[in-house]
Amino acid sequence: MNIARVRWACRRGMLELDVLFQPFVEHEYQHLSDADKALFIRLLEGEDPELFAWFMGHETCPDPELARMVVQVRGREAP
Repeated sequence: MNIARVRWACRRGMLELDVLFQPFVEHEYQHLSDADKALFIRLLEGEDPELFAWFMGHETCPDPELARMVVQVRGREAP
């Protein structure tokens, strides 16, 4: 998936997710391995309520790989 499509996929229905995803894509996505880029895209395929619960710590992601990406995205501080 090209970067423009990834940016578009980061535009969510929840501001809280936009605030997490957009800076990550702008500053970190290009440095990910191809496998992690694919994993991030798979994460973006999740539903907003599910993603919100994972990122806000209300629930734990049941998929270990996606859980690792959640931690990685959360670790990225917005400039």
